[in-house]
Amino acid sequence: MNVTSYHARRLLIEAGMWPASKLAIATWYLLGLDVLLFGLERLLGRFHVSFGQSLGFWVTFLSTLVVVLFTVLAFRWAKERLLWRLRNRLIVTYVFIGVIPVFMLVALALGTAYLFSGQFATFIVTTSLNSELKSLAAANSTMARDIAARLQDGSKPETVMGSLQARLKAGGDSEMEDRDVRVWIGGKQILEGGKSGIKAAPATLPAYLTTHFQEVVRDGGRLFLRAVEILPLGAQKLTVISSEPLDQHFVQELAANLGEITLYASGLTRRRIEKSAVAPVPDTKEKPSASTSSPSKSDSEYVLDTGTGQLNPTYIAGAVPDPVRALDRGVSFATSVRVVDWDSGDSSSPAAISVQTRVSKLYEHLFAALGDFAPAIELSLLVAFLVFAFIELVAILIGTHLTRTVTGSVAQLYAATKHINRGDFTHRIPIRSTDQLSTLANSFNSMTTSLQKLVEEQKEKQRLENEISIAQEVQAQLFPRHIAQLSTLEVHGFCRPARTVSGDYYDFLKLNSERLILAVGDISGKGISAALLMATIHSAVRAYSLENIPVLSESLAVGAGPSSSVLSYSELRGAEVYPGKLLSLLNHQLFESTPMEKYATLFLGLYDERERTLTYSNGGHLPPIVLSRDGSIRRLDRGGTVVGLFDQVHYEERSVPLGRGDLFLAYSDGVTEPENDFGEFGEERLIELVQQNQDLPLQRITEIVTAAVEDWIGANEQPDDITLVLARAR
Repeated sequence: MNVTSYHARRLLIEAGMWPASKLAIATWYLLGLDVLLFGLERLLGRFHVSFGQSLGFWVTFLSTLVVVLFTVLAFRWAKERLLWRLRNRLIVTYVFIGVIPVFMLVALALGTAYLFSGQFATFIVTTSLNSELKSLAAANSTMARDIAARLQDGSKPETVMGSLQARLKAGGDSEMEDRDVRVWIGGKQILEGGKSGIKAAPATLPAYLTTHFQEVVRDGGRLFLRAVEILPLGAQKLTVISSEPLDQHFVQELAANLGEITLYASGLTRRRIEKSAVAPVPDTKEKPSASTSSPSKSDSEYVLDTGTGQLNPTYIAGAVPDPVRALDRGVSFATSVRVVDWDSGDSSSPAAISVQTRVSKLYEHLFAALGDFAPAIELSLLVAFLVFAFIELVAILIGTHLTRTVTGSVAQLYAATKHINRGDFTHRIPIRSTDQLSTLANSFNSMTTSLQKLVEEQKEKQRLENEISIAQEVQAQLFPRHIAQLSTLEVHGFCRPARTVSGDYYDFLKLNSERLILAVGDISGKGISAALLMATIHSAVRAYSLENIPVLSESLAVGAGPSSSVLSYSELRGAEVYPGKLLSLLNHQLFESTPMEKYATLFLGLYDERERTLTYSNGGHLPPIVLSRDGSIRRLDRGGTVVGLFDQVHYEERSVPLGRGDLFLAYSDGVTEPENDFGEFGEERLIELVQQNQDLPLQRITEIVTAAVEDWIGANEQPDDITLVLARAR
């Protein structure tokens, strides 16, 4: 069971489904709690426990919360997985920058086009209605003026009305068909008539009629197009009223060559609202909305309301045309028509007209007035559409190409970083362009080359450091580790390299129980080359200090063949007891085996315990000092020039006695030459410091001197090797 759960958990972790964040853990916890409460609710419901009903609210609440949290987690997961690649990020960016705005613009254009189509459809109907109403008003005005003129000319009213009624009944005038005409003089109706015989006008005139009038009116529950003309006639007024019923026949004429028209004669009420309210105009296919705006009032002041609710169509005429093409969509729109109550003059109950047609029909009406120019306009629109489509296609291709260049370069950089991470510094990114991305790739290649060189240099540096470390260990073995002291002379030596290895040299070589060689030297230069030359001198001094050296040993040591400058066998024997001859041998060896610029300063001294004397020869080294108990100072400067620079150099020797308590001090230039703001450390300061501590142990004197030199140098780097050799006679 544990193994199964472990494998299931591992699979979920690999798939990224295992909850790792606090939000995921909380979401799964709430889901478990929701399932538990749901199961408890069902269980308690089976036993009809009332407590189970109260759990329904918490189950619903937790379910909603869990759905929201899982939606957030799904969004995070999709963001991490889908948006990890740069290409996906660019696609999402293009969608937000280009596709969504274009989609919104297209949706806005389509919505605007639909609203325009609906408005245009209703505009056609209302224009036809207004045109008919104006025609009615014009005919009525002409008729009224003709009657007034004839009556003013002296014709009797009975004669004028008789001829007018005869003409109306005869139907010879096409404009007067389906119209009802009434004439009043003063307050008395003297004529009613029409071919249809429709009793449209009332027997009395409403009080609000005082001047010209042309409106759609509601009279006796029916709708009429009505025009009224009032003219002065002497002391009285001539009133002529023409009415035309807004019935099925009229609606059928409106629907001709347009589509289906539905007339709602009643059911709407126009009411006043605050100016901050909004009066939308929704789209409906069969019935006008209760919020359709009144045509004569501001939308911010009046809206239409259905009152009791359902609107019932009064007349339905025409039929929706068949689609001409696949994209010939249907258009449904509604508008209100101002209707005046004939008795009261109230216009708060308008009628409504709903139009259902197709885009092709509206297109015919729209371009009908253009005549022969319509095909040219259609061609222009088609050409513009093709041009825009071509531009969009080119833009998509260019955008895709640019995206590929960006994502391709990033992919190459990513692949290159993986090579670098594996240690493959030979990988290079191919460069095929001259843009900023190619410059970035070129910089990456340059960086890789630099890294490759840096790694190689680091390896070489590591190798050199290892070699230097080995050289340091070897050199440490060359310095005397266990110093054999004489009964009358104690010695001590110290060397601190400025670098890893030192070019300074000191050695104590005990020849027998009574004699001891002291050697102090300084090699030109620093580092490995100086350390190698120091090792050569060390080996040569020890080799030449042996007794009974064979004749060939000297020539083998210097690496040269027989020469007139080579010492004779008699001179070579016993060279260990003559420091001057040792220096001559060393000088010849270094001159023959080292470059011209390589040389060394070397001091050699032979202490003889029986005579308590120090026989020395100084090859260009800083003169060692003998500090006596009485305060006197003797400098050991006899000898010759540096070793290895010139051949056939003679080195003088001299012997100095060492009394009890006398202190021998040899040093390198790393002790006296360090500088600070006050100048060099100097020989005088060294002598004074040693004299002050002359009675202390030699090691302690060395520590005091080196500490003083370090304080003098301060935070600066140690400029040279520090070497001290001390010997005290006892």
